Amino acid sequence: MDHVYFMKEALKEAKKAAEKDEVPVGVVIVKDGKIIARAHNIIIGKKDPCGHAEVLAIRKAAAKTGSERLYGTILYATIEPCPMCGGAILLSRIKTLVYGADDLKTGACGSVHRVINDKRNNHQVEVIKGVLKDECGNLLSGFFKEKRRKNA
Repeated sequence: MDHVYFMKEALKEAKKAAEKDEVPVGVVIVKDGKIIARAHNIIIGKKDPCGHAEVLAIRKAAAKTGSERLYGTILYATIEPCPMCGGAILLSRIKTLVYGADDLKTGACGSVHRVINDKRNNHQVEVIKGVLKDECGNLLSGFFKEKRRKNA
């Protein structure tokens, strides 16, 4: 599996979010080497606290596959998922999570919380972190730096 290729696709989604003045997070979900869903944050635009890219992509993938169980899929996220998204990843039975940058404020894969990789979970998700870490992290930090500059 070409993790770099699919993370670049997730980055394209994150850039769409940034263009809408949303926190630039992007996700793609892959099954059998093909993207079956893609999404980016729409929290602010839709006034939806659950409008995270991961949740939206999981909903799209479930609709496309006709199942709430996304067995055998890989979710690529530009940043470590939060606890809400981590729970959705677990409950949808995604096989593998690949993410770029760690989230040192709300990360659910060990940076702050251990939602996804808690051994007590009835489903275990393989976690691969750090794919295009710098590119993903720079997109986020640049976005917030620009926000602070505009608000100064």
